[in-house]
Parts: sequence; C-alpha cells; structure tokens
Amino acid sequence: MSRLISSACSRRLKETLHPLVLGSLSAVLCLSQISPSTPSASQTEGTSGQAAPALSPSSPEKNAGTAASRTSFTAQMHFRDVSTQAGLTTFPRSSSVRRYMVETMGGGGIALFDCDNDGKLDMAVVNDSTIDQYLHGGDPMVTLYHQDTTSGQVHFTDVTQSAGLTTRGWGMGIAVGDFDNDGLPDLYVTGYGHNVLYHNLGGCKFEDVTKKAGLQVGGFSVGAAWADYDRDGHIDLFVARYVETDLRHLPAPNPSATGYRSVIFQIPDSVTGETDFLFRNRGDGTFEDVSQKAGVGDSQKLHGMGVEWADYDNDGWPDLLVTNDAGVNYLYHNQHNGTFEEVGDAAGTSLGLDGQVFGNMAADFGDFDRDGKLDLVVTRYSNQSAGLFWNGGQDFTDIAAKAKIAFPTFAPVKWGTGFGDFDNDGWPDILIANGNFSSLIDKLPHEPKYREPLQLFRNLGNRIFEEIADSAGLNDGPLQSRRGTAFGDINNDGNLDVVVFNAAAPPSLFINETHSTNHSVLFRLIGTKSNRAAIGARVTVDTAGMTQIDEVRGGGSYLSTNDTRLHFGMGSDAIIQKVTVQWPSGLTQEFRNVAADAIYELVEGQEIKKALTLPAHKE
Repeated sequence: MSRLISSACSRRLKETLHPLVLGSLSAVLCLSQISPSTPSASQTEGTSGQAAPALSPSSPEKNAGTAASRTSFTAQMHFRDVSTQAGLTTFPRSSSVRRYMVETMGGGGIALFDCDNDGKLDMAVVNDSTIDQYLHGGDPMVTLYHQDTTSGQVHFTDVTQSAGLTTRGWGMGIAVGDFDNDGLPDLYVTGYGHNVLYHNLGGCKFEDVTKKAGLQVGGFSVGAAWADYDRDGHIDLFVARYVETDLRHLPAPNPSATGYRSVIFQIPDSVTGETDFLFRNRGDGTFEDVSQKAGVGDSQKLHGMGVEWADYDNDGWPDLLVTNDAGVNYLYHNQHNGTFEEVGDAAGTSLGLDGQVFGNMAADFGDFDRDGKLDLVVTRYSNQSAGLFWNGGQDFTDIAAKAKIAFPTFAPVKWGTGFGDFDNDGWPDILIANGNFSSLIDKLPHEPKYREPLQLFRNLGNRIFEEIADSAGLNDGPLQSRRGTAFGDINNDGNLDVVVFNAAAPPSLFINETHSTNHSVLFRLIGTKSNRAAIGARVTVDTAGMTQIDEVRGGGSYLSTNDTRLHFGMGSDAIIQKVTVQWPSGLTQEFRNVAADAIYELVEGQEIKKALTLPAHKE
C-alpha cells in the first residue's frame, strides 16, 4: 500500500535496500500530495499508467480462446443475501473507529467447513477486539456457526460456547486442516499476541492444544495455511506475521496532523516487520519450527499478509506464495528435500510489470483459462489495480489490464479474493471483497469509503472478464467494509455460495440462486496414505468440451478457508469422460464416464462413490 516507484529505481532498491519496507498506509500520505484521479481506460494498470504487456510467442494471447468457446453464455448470475434470516447475527465486540495498525488490520478471517461430518457446511468467523478489551483479556478469537438446516431454508446457530472455543485474544485469520488425521477438521486461528490451535474432538467440540502441539506463536500473526510440504502424510503449517507493535506503548496523536494522519495514528512504514514460521508436523500431535532450515523464515522481516499453497509448476509438490504489504511477494519453490527457493523475481510474481512495489493483500490460484496451469490473482491497496498473473509455464505475466480487471479494481481497498465458477459454465470467475480501514476515513474527501461494493468478474472465456456484481445482486443490501471471503456449496444444490467477513458486523451469506441448464459436480477427497484431508491433492476433470484442474487447500484468500470439496461447473456436459486424482502420496487414480450433478466421495485407493445427487437447475 505504498507509493509506486519506477522500474529501474525499484529494482535497484530491491538489490541494495531490500530490507527496507514502506508501510501500507503510508501510500496515502504520498498520494494525498497528488491530485486524486482514476486512470483512463487506456491507462489501466495502477498509478504508473503502464500499458498492457507486449505479446510474444509465449505470451498468453497466443493460445487464448474466444468468447464463442464458452460452454454456456446465457446464465444470469444471481445471489441473495440471507445472512439475518440464516441466523448470522452475532456482533463482534469491535468498532468501526480504528486508528492503530492492529485495529485497521483486525479480524478478517472466515471459513467454511463441516465440523461434525454431517454433510452440511458450518462456518467459523474470526473475532477481533478493541485495544481496551484486549488489555483486559480480549475476546473469544472465533465464532462458530453450526448449520442446522432442516426444511430447505439455510439456517445456522451460534454454538461457540458449547463448542469450547473460549480462548480469548485478538483474532485475525483462520486455517482449517486435519493435523492428526482423525477425520475431523481442526482450526488454527491467528491473532495479535498469540495464536490458537483447536483440536476437533467430534460433534463440533474443540480443545485448545496450542501449548501441547508446540505452536505458541507470539507477535502479530496474520495469514496461515496448511500443506503437506514434505509429502509425509501429515499436514504442516505456515504462518505469516506482520509488524512489531505493542498495544501498551502506542504512539500519541499528533494534534497538528492533517489529512490521513489526522485520523490514522500509526503508519506501518516506521514499524519493523516480523519473521514468518513454517512448522513441520512430526506426526505425533506436535510440531517443530523449520522456518530457517527450510528457507522461508523471512529474515528481511517484510510485512506478511496472505498465504497460499499450490503446485504452480505441476511437479507434484506444493509451493508457497506469501503476499507482503508494501514489499515484494515471496514465491517459494519446493525443492523436494524439505527446503524452498525464493523465485518470485524470476517468476514475475514479486513486483508489478514495471517493477513497482505494491501494497499486497491476498491471493488465490486457479486455472482461469483452462490451459492446465494454475494462474494467480492478487489483491492490493487503493490506487493499485489487482494483479492477474497468467502462468506461462516458465513464468507469470500480469495481464490484468488486457483482461479488463485493472481499471475497475484501481480505486478500492481490496482484501479477500478467489476463483470460483459461480454460473457453472466451466470458466472460473473472480470475486473481490473491498473496504477501507476505518470509518474515520469517510471524513476525508478523496479517499475510498469505509464501506465499499463487492466486485464479481465474470469469465468470458477468452482471458477477458466483465464486472457484474451489481446485476448479480451482491450489492443490493447495505454496503459493508469487507475483508476475507470463503466459497462453498452451503445448501448442496450444485451452485457455489459466498460468505464474507464484515468489519465490526456479522458476516454476509450470499446464496447463489443462479438458474441455468449448466451441470456441476463436487468431490470430497479423503486421504489414506496421504493426509486425511487430502490437502494438496489435484483433481483433473475431462469432458467432451473442456479440461479443468483444481487442488484441495487448507487456507487462502485473505486469512480464510474455502470448503475443501472441489467444485467444477460443467456447462452443457452431463458426463465426465475422465476424472484423474493425483494424491500427495504419489498415487494417481482415474475414473471414467462419471455423471455430473452429484457430490462424490473419493477415498484414496478406492472406487468413486456417489454421496448425493444434486437437484436439476432450470433457466
């Protein structure tokens, strides 16, 4: 969220002053000296005004499809906000008036998972706090909503207390994964001061086992995600941390300050960052810190934010992306020997097209053009367009301008994001959650508002997107200051639904009511030799008209976790010619002539099993 700098300058800084990090909010101080404006359509990439990348024989346009290649182009997406009637009414004990970093960053995480294996998705929402409350013990770090839908209308009940989720503090993010391979999803909640590992005891009951597991992380933890990086059958944990700050010694207000500094009293550019952690799962319920040994400890102490594991180079091993606020993004390539090599600069994911340093927030991997390689979307601070990195095999190219994503995403403060096929046409779309840091910002005339619209980019099938959130109903109700996002089929109807974290308010639940004749399928994977949650497993779906890939992940977006069941829109294809599963153990399985419109259970080494038939969708 820092001011952009020239390509040559940024690269020299990267070589000579890499440890220097500009803070996220300091961007506003620089931008306030510039006449505020929005880039023209021909100047669609951040404040640099850079043009779209020149095409070469290896550039993304060479193999781009056309709009006519879409399986279906007629489905009108529509969502309905059912949050209140669904019982999502617990208000966090926080405030929209935020002046210090832990407040402006506070909270954000949301997760969809099945805490009791009853086939219905439940929801966990991280709770932040206030400075006064934290100094007096804090608040419960997470709220758990159990889905108790019985007669068709989705409904949840707050079961936080009965679930035993009582550890208090200041919550930030959440990562869901089965660390002990007992078939029950466990929760890791990050926060300021301390984090907590909740072991699932069954029946949506949890026990705080943080100390027993050796995961007593202090400091200011933000993003976290699970992955079996060494493929030993036990999922490991990566935690990104932000800055060093002490709530007992906060800077005093400056009575002569004007503009941004008159409402935000603490700017990260003057604050030292923190190191990151990689914890290896020993397989006995405990973890060891291997951050330095593995080469992912962030000795430069950049301001860590989002975390995402994915096999971007198709070598069968999970790689790691860490977004850094006002610093280069780290892309750690898995060396297959317990160590990683940071390759972000060479891969083209660390900086902007012209070498700019951005205020990076969150990221998600997905194959939006169905070429068999995972691409990347990255959200950023205001006056910095979101990045859409096309995976060319050897490196990535930011094609946000050409894809028509750069211009509409320039102005907002962008947080949670993810790929999801919301109209089941076989082309992954992109959703972005927006919102500024504090309601006090609304006093300033040229800043993005505290409450901002959601954005939904429909994939047109030719590496071009169109923004349709308003017409899809996502902004019909009162606007909120959004943070994390999580996707999943909450009512098991074959449509991908959305939940969004709202600052100082209960979460939003958007039920996907899109009607079309398109088909869909979901796969729930269960590892045997691989880790039980099958995190890191890849599914490839081949039909007569398309090939799609996706992977099971244990955390992503902005500090959040999607439903681990993999969802694929199938367009007009009612039969899957081949389903290929590549398990983390190295086992590959193939299943042929699989009918769409169902939820399947895939147990490693066993035959495919239909768990539920999905209802038919009609236009």
